Amino acid sequence: MLEHMTMDPQAPQLARLAALIADETRAACLLALLDGRAWTAGELARHAGVAASTLSEHLGKLVAGGLLTEERQGRHRYVRLADARVAHLVEDLAAQVSPDAVPRPRNLRESSAGSAMARGRTCYDHLAGRLGIAVTDALTSRRLLRQDTGFALTDAGLAWFEATGISLDRKGRRPLARACLDWTERRPHLAGVAGAALCRHALAEGWCVRIGSERAVKVTATGERALTELLGIDAQTLR
Repeated sequence: MLEHMTMDPQAPQLARLAALIADETRAACLLALLDGRAWTAGELARHAGVAASTLSEHLGKLVAGGLLTEERQGRHRYVRLADARVAHLVEDLAAQVSPDAVPRPRNLRESSAGSAMARGRTCYDHLAGRLGIAVTDALTSRRLLRQDTGFALTDAGLAWFEATGISLDRKGRRPLARACLDWTERRPHLAGVAGAALCRHALAEGWCVRIGSERAVKVTATGERALTELLGIDAQTLR
């Protein structure tokens, strides 16, 4: 006779979390919000292709489940991802989807948008795509970042950030460096405090600019020069 086993108390919570994400409309909202910005309910409804009333119901579930936070300004309702942990969860799940399972672009516009996202984008608050991988590889090859035992900045890496004028907030609980699996490149890119600080710096200094209404970013001529001088990245890989 089999001995009675007690169910893991986390099982119901895990099932509820999975159910929250296991909806196409809610998944579309979570992926859109990976740009790190706050969206209105109307913007997300148009993005997901559903009625505002339908989207509102979905947002209510995501907020109640702790995946989104919301705030109201006048008539507008804004939502964003609750925190970096949610962003990493969504990005990691997206990376598990086989490229063969993703529908082919239906037109030139979708093809161009997909190419731009693969070339460079923000993943919540850090750089991703080929751009994110190029930066991560360059930091690693210059021994500023270690990947052998998980992501960690070396002493030289900490000095590099300071010399470059990129301030690192080391007081919070968030890891200084964290690996985030890139869903287009299928390799980890730099996240955590260092990844976020580098992304903010790149946007503030005009190394990168956002393009379109998605998460795609483009490296500028200024950014090409800076990344070549600071990290030895070949400008051609950034285009």
